[in-house]
Amino acid sequence: MAEFLDDEIDFAAYLKDTDAKSKVKPAGDFVQTAKDRLRSQAKAKRTYLPWPKCNESFEFRRGEVTAWCGQNGHGKTDVTTEVALSLIGQGEKVCVASFEMKPVTTISRMVRMFSGTNPFSPEYQCNDGLTVLDGLYDDFGDWTNNALWLYDQTGTARPDTVLGMVKYCAQELGITHIFIDSLMKCVKAEDDYNGQKDFVDQLCAIAKDCNIHIHLVHHLKKPSKEGDIPDKHDTKGSGSITDQIDNLFMVWRNKPKEDDLKVKGSHSNKQTEPDSYLLCRKQRNYEGSADGEPTISLWRHRDAGQFVADPGVAPLFFANYPHVESM
Repeated sequence: MAEFLDDEIDFAAYLKDTDAKSKVKPAGDFVQTAKDRLRSQAKAKRTYLPWPKCNESFEFRRGEVTAWCGQNGHGKTDVTTEVALSLIGQGEKVCVASFEMKPVTTISRMVRMFSGTNPFSPEYQCNDGLTVLDGLYDDFGDWTNNALWLYDQTGTARPDTVLGMVKYCAQELGITHIFIDSLMKCVKAEDDYNGQKDFVDQLCAIAKDCNIHIHLVHHLKKPSKEGDIPDKHDTKGSGSITDQIDNLFMVWRNKPKEDDLKVKGSHSNKQTEPDSYLLCRKQRNYEGSADGEPTISLWRHRDAGQFVADPGVAPLFFANYPHVESM
C-alpha cells in the first residue's frame, strides 16, 4: 500500500551540514573509489523510461536531477506519473511530492494507468463494476507496498522543508527516485530567480550526496503560438535552471494535429502523427552511441490514460513490467 509521509517529522534535522574540514581530502583518497566505480557501473542495474524503444538513448542515473517541463495541459504530470510507475516496476522505491494535486487524485491516476482501465466507463457504474474497481485498487496497494510514498501537502512549501523531506526519504526510507511537482511551489515567486537557483542547486547536491535521482516538474513560458515546439530557453524563471540540472525533457502535445482532426476528421493528413512528443533537450552524462537527446513519439491510450510507444498498441502492464525481463 502506498504510504504517506508524516508532516510532523523534523525534516530540518536532515539539512544539518557536516564538518567542512572532513570534506577536504587528498586526491589519492579517491583513486580506488574511481576504480571501483568503473566496475560498479558495468554491473549496475539500469533504469529506463517506460517505453523500451528509448533504452539505447536514455537511462536514469543515480546522483542526477531531471527536469520535466511543459505547458499547462500538455501532459507533463501524466508523463511523470507513468515514469514513476515504470520505475516501481523496475524495482525502484519512489516518492511523489505533488504540491499541485492531492494524494488521492495521484493515486486515482496511478490506479487507472496501472490497471489499464477507465473507471468512468459505463460497465463500472454499477455494483458489480464497483466491486471490480475495489479489487484493482487492492491489487495496486499490494503492488506498491514498500515501494511508493506520497508527501501529503498541497499549495506552497518552504524550500528547506522540501529539501529536508528529500534527504529524509533517501536516508531513512531508502527511496531512490523522488518526484517534486512543481518547482514554482517551492520558491517565493516566479521572479525569485536567486531562490530558484539556490533551491535547484541544493537539489543537485542532495541527489549526488544521497545517490538518488530527483525528478523536478517545471512550467514553460506561454508560447507566442499554441503550436510552437518548445526549447530549453522556454523554461519559466531563472535561465540557470537548465544549466544546473543533468537532464531536461519537454512534453509537447500535438495541438495542430488535434485541431486539424476536428476540422477535417478522417480526411486529415495528420492522422498518423504522434499525439505527443517527449523532447530530450539535455542529457549531461550520456555515454552511449545513440542520439543522447532523442525526440520520442508517443500516442495516447485513452482508457488507460497512458502514453504508448506506437499507435494502436496495448497499454503497459506494470505488474509484469517488460523491462525487468528484457534486461
